[in-house]
Amino acid sequence: MHHYAAMDALSLRPHLESLYPRHRVVAIEPLSPDRAATDDSTAKVAGFGQPVHVSLIGPDGAPLELVWRTASADELGHDRRSDRAAEALLAFDDFAKIPGHVAPLDVGVVRHTGELVSIRDYEELYLLTPFARGVPYANDLRTIARNGHAEEHDHERVRGLAMYLARLHTPLGDAQRYRRSIRDLVGSGEGIFGVIDSYPGSVAGAPESRLEGIERRAARWRWRLREHEGRLSRIHGDFHPFNILFDGDKLVLLDASRGTAGDPADDLSALAINFLLFALDSEDGWKGLGPLWFRLWQTYAEHHHDPSLGYVVPPFLAWRALVVCNPKFYPNLSGPARSSLLSLVECMLDADHFDPAWASELFR
Repeated sequence: MHHYAAMDALSLRPHLESLYPRHRVVAIEPLSPDRAATDDSTAKVAGFGQPVHVSLIGPDGAPLELVWRTASADELGHDRRSDRAAEALLAFDDFAKIPGHVAPLDVGVVRHTGELVSIRDYEELYLLTPFARGVPYANDLRTIARNGHAEEHDHERVRGLAMYLARLHTPLGDAQRYRRSIRDLVGSGEGIFGVIDSYPGSVAGAPESRLEGIERRAARWRWRLREHEGRLSRIHGDFHPFNILFDGDKLVLLDASRGTAGDPADDLSALAINFLLFALDSEDGWKGLGPLWFRLWQTYAEHHHDPSLGYVVPPFLAWRALVVCNPKFYPNLSGPARSSLLSLVECMLDADHFDPAWASELFR
């Protein structure tokens, strides 16, 4: 029974006997994904989980047979622990909705001790963290845009952020995780396709026909980038100015995302797009924020050798531009500003290489 014997002794047996009082577990055996398997072409050798057949005997001698499942990591969107948790919760919710389907009896977590903890009465999961004191970096950008000027302290902060990312972006070297990150960039609910789906039906500067064209352009980038698995690095995953706090000069970060594994262009784009966003509807905003935009890219290049960065940036910057253009997130952005950003998106997705100088064209 491989590791199931240890699981039986430590947790599964007492957990099931607490769920079914006066029952006794008599057998625990792993299930094959194809119980009638032969050696022909239809034999299935793998599934999405690791099911176990459990046999119990009741006080009257009546048998009770159950299946206990745990998920296994694979490259089909189950590589993160959160993916596997989502699959278990979705199965528990879905099984009861389908006539004739086996019923969901329990769902839970396995603690590091091996103990099973039921969460079948859950409504939502929660996360508890310390309260982070500090001022969002977005406040700095608003002030700079309003004043039309960046102080030396502002340049130092951008240099510090670029150098932080240069240190953070250490290689991870996993082909499947990189392909997952690119698939998520283009096709996930939080990626380009999902963000476009969340646009309202009629948006000034962003008609549906334009968004459809952007989506078609973006799809091509998945195949351009999916073989660049050597680029997989540790990333923050949502490095934007509302997740970047400064407590004095101390940097405090919130809401790391996307498994903290992906392309360094993700973090750079998440920060960089905001220099454009905060400048677009401000008369002199680019005079202050433009130099910081260039400072970010220049400082990062000086501290992190990445000769292919310019090739991979376009879809990441396009994604972040689509987010800030979306009225769901930024309802007060003007129609002309939204249209200008989408023009940059179209330009980037049609290009073979990113040039930071393109941003200046938005403000001529």
